[in-house]
Amino acid sequence: MVGRIPVMDVTPVVEHTRYPAKAAVGEPFVVSALVFREGHDKLDADVVLTGPDGRDRAPVRMRPVEGEVDRWAATVVCDEVGSWSFTIRSWSDPLATWDHDAGIKVPAGIDVELMFTEGALLLDRVAGSLPRRATQRRTVADAAKALRDTTRPPGARLAVWSDPALRAVLHEHPIRDLLTHEGPYPVFADRQRALVGSWYEFFPRSEGAYVDPDTGATVSGTFRTAAERLTGVAEMGFDVVYLPPIHPIGKINRKGPNNTLTPGPDDVGSPWAIGSDEGGHDAIHPDLGTWEDFDAFVARAAELGLEVALDLALQAAPDHPWVTSHPEWFTTRADGSIAYAENPPKKYQDIYPINFDNDPEGIYAEVLRVVRVWMDRGIRIFRVDNPHTKPVAFWQRLLGEIRGTDPDVVFLSEAFTKPPMMRALAAVGFHQSYTYFTWRTGKAELADYLTELSQETSHVLRPNLFVNTPDILHASLQYGGPAAFKLRAVLAATAAPSWGVYAGYELFEHVAVRPGSEEYLDSEKYQIRIRDWEAAEAEGRSLAPYLRRLNDIRRAHPALQQLRNLRVHATDDDAILAFSKTDLGDPTPDCDTVIVVVNVDPHATRETTVHLDLPALGLSWEDGFAVHDELTGQTWQWGAHNYVRLDPHHEPAHILTVRRPR
Repeated sequence: MVGRIPVMDVTPVVEHTRYPAKAAVGEPFVVSALVFREGHDKLDADVVLTGPDGRDRAPVRMRPVEGEVDRWAATVVCDEVGSWSFTIRSWSDPLATWDHDAGIKVPAGIDVELMFTEGALLLDRVAGSLPRRATQRRTVADAAKALRDTTRPPGARLAVWSDPALRAVLHEHPIRDLLTHEGPYPVFADRQRALVGSWYEFFPRSEGAYVDPDTGATVSGTFRTAAERLTGVAEMGFDVVYLPPIHPIGKINRKGPNNTLTPGPDDVGSPWAIGSDEGGHDAIHPDLGTWEDFDAFVARAAELGLEVALDLALQAAPDHPWVTSHPEWFTTRADGSIAYAENPPKKYQDIYPINFDNDPEGIYAEVLRVVRVWMDRGIRIFRVDNPHTKPVAFWQRLLGEIRGTDPDVVFLSEAFTKPPMMRALAAVGFHQSYTYFTWRTGKAELADYLTELSQETSHVLRPNLFVNTPDILHASLQYGGPAAFKLRAVLAATAAPSWGVYAGYELFEHVAVRPGSEEYLDSEKYQIRIRDWEAAEAEGRSLAPYLRRLNDIRRAHPALQQLRNLRVHATDDDAILAFSKTDLGDPTPDCDTVIVVVNVDPHATRETTVHLDLPALGLSWEDGFAVHDELTGQTWQWGAHNYVRLDPHHEPAHILTVRRPR
């Protein structure tokens, strides 16, 4: 039923409150609604957060949104992990109504004494609600007395209402007539890593691998040798190291190099073909080491400030123990064979998908057990492989169960699929999602997509902008040269609080298996790849220092650690994208603001004028201000319209810190 002072079209709300909106501890987010009433009397509204402990936090006053009819908004922050809710309170505001009417009538000589009497009575109501000895009560009582003082000119009596001290008291202690409550609306506040993080993906079997000089065979790296690579990852400023599956790999239908069906006896196979006679999802590949080695790897990562994320791929190789113990978990075809995975034209003969409609309770219990095995080893982040090929209801149940006992565990959805499925997975509990970022390369499509991610879907879907993956080598990287690698890294690192890099990106690896394919030549999915990281950096062939600089900039700027604050600005050139991010959690005039300008054409120098929406930056149209380029160290004076020239072979982007005028 509509309240006395109507509140409608509330945001953020997910599926009519069926699921909680997303928030993170310390992350500012905007609550908004249409708030209106009949007639001309004034109204007001605020937002009240209720924490996991059931206690209401101090109300936050809403304000009308400029340029929108009857839209009110307030920025709020959750300060601990857990289930929150917010309620919008609206009310008739007789103080504001009197202020408006008196400002018109008194100067016009209409109902002057009546207006002052009514104003004094309102102040009496406020004073009566305050403690007797409070300074605020005396401030209000003195103002009421001044309104009644007929010996003073009307203008002087009216000016009393504008006294800053009185205004502050009336703002803190409004008269709430016809008070209406709308809500509660659910929100879940996750730990910060669910929102902010720099991810680095590598295959442990490639780190420390070498070619045996006697046999010519490639010897796999282990958790012990991979732990040595963690120092380089940490030095690049990453927060999360993500490992593809580390379990035993199937031997039946094992794939050879470049996804061939003719493996040799020494071929290692795809880690996503999980399971053999050596174990399944709860086991470690013996070539990688022991449980003790794994624990040492996780401990070393923690010493370096890194969290370890593991791959959760719910599928099985033909020789996985599940195939023997639970054949009903798979799909049997008319000829009696078990169906292998296909994504035409791709075929995965080495993988059996799980049929979640066959024994759903048994499958659920086993997956929950497996996840808890790794949680018990200190893993609090999982990257989930192809969750869109499993029932949404399964994920809702599993993620809800884990959230109920371990709300710090984070799940990243690798669902490159239709938007409704991506949104559904995010709504039911996935903390982060891969996106279409890798395929958005032009200025216009980037502007639209980044706006969508930051403004339109941020309450339900948190993006993690990976620049590449073992499956995705976009054409822009194949043919764009080092400039493409730099500009894509700038975009991913600044446009969203979480971004990711797959190993080899810093070495500019760019050769596809064939023209028109997004698969890497000699893909690490099917073979061990030996890289000489130190030589590449020593010889200046590595992007690692640049990635480190980007991650340092991200850490230094609160604005870059937020999602919902991106605003695109106009440019005259169709290849130069400009956007800004301002710290929503800092209401002061000196709040952190970053402007990013990127030439998305890796082949040519571009020149343009950047037209900034200065009010969106908290500046007036007349303001001039300094900007400092965090990439080059240069400083310029900027205003509303600014000339920019970006040579992608020198530096394809500006990351500008705004230094506000004093």
